[in-house]
Amino acid sequence: MEYKELIDVACSDTGAKVIYCSDEFFADSSRMLQPSDPVWIDDKYDDNGKWMDGWESRRRRDGKDDFCFIRLGKKASVKGFNVDTTHFTGNFAPGISIQGCSVPGGTTDDLVVDSSAVTEWFDLLGKKEIKGDSHNRFECAASNPITHLKITLHPDGGIARLRVYGEFWEDERDSNFEGINVLSKESGAKALYANDEHFGCLSNVLEKHEPLSMADGWETRRRRKPGNDWGVLALSKPAQVEEIIVDTKFFKGNFPHTFSLSTANISDQEDASIIESSKSWTKLLERKKLGMNQIHTFGMKDILHNEPFTHVRVDIYPDGGIARLKFIGKFI
Repeated sequence: MEYKELIDVACSDTGAKVIYCSDEFFADSSRMLQPSDPVWIDDKYDDNGKWMDGWESRRRRDGKDDFCFIRLGKKASVKGFNVDTTHFTGNFAPGISIQGCSVPGGTTDDLVVDSSAVTEWFDLLGKKEIKGDSHNRFECAASNPITHLKITLHPDGGIARLRVYGEFWEDERDSNFEGINVLSKESGAKALYANDEHFGCLSNVLEKHEPLSMADGWETRRRRKPGNDWGVLALSKPAQVEEIIVDTKFFKGNFPHTFSLSTANISDQEDASIIESSKSWTKLLERKKLGMNQIHTFGMKDILHNEPFTHVRVDIYPDGGIARLKFIGKFI
């Protein structure tokens, strides 16, 4: 149950957030939604005790359980879970259960937290025992689309990360909708690999918000060897593209001279082999000139094919930085 082909629909990068937590005395519940792997820092303490990279409640003495509510960035169906307790040894939660619900657009978070206002919470994971410092993987018990999760710890303690693997749900009215950014974290896209991320991570180019600074983009170091820098991105499902947008906002003396794009339609392949094969993918956009601190738009006259694809390789020549990369199109 690795769920490698699915999206972590409860990741903060996709817009998921904790909207209420019964107790987070030792560690903020929002940390369990972070995309990064949990870390251990030996000598790091805060006012309440040892700093932990995850969610951790105080020790309960009243016989009740701790819980939190999570709002997903987008409606999703769930296939499985990874309750990661890495670095939680004498303080992990011994048990966990997860429920879901689907509420119509416009329903406020307050109404979700007041469970009496939600007509149906259903079990996604019945009460399960979990182990410390481990990856505890479970299959989801229901395939209904959900917008919110309720996570209950039995009775208290901590978990490092909660991974909720599934697919974002496309309503029927949106199934043929054209004009969305299929290459964004909100749409389930993710960065798989970049040969250089010295000044900024490749995943930044997938953000929805406007660039905040040079640090909010992908930037490589100054290249002193032959060749060029590059990265590989994965979409949540096959898509076609009608317009490509490259934003070099804030990149003035350090934008790439040119760039190109290649694509592939891949399923059931390990990331390592995907990265290696990317050298020979089908060209989507030939090398194009970039300018500083501006938005570049490329349309159908520039795009070389209209075949569905799941993965994108972006090559920048020879090095530099871009703030955002957007593919306007549709999922198929």
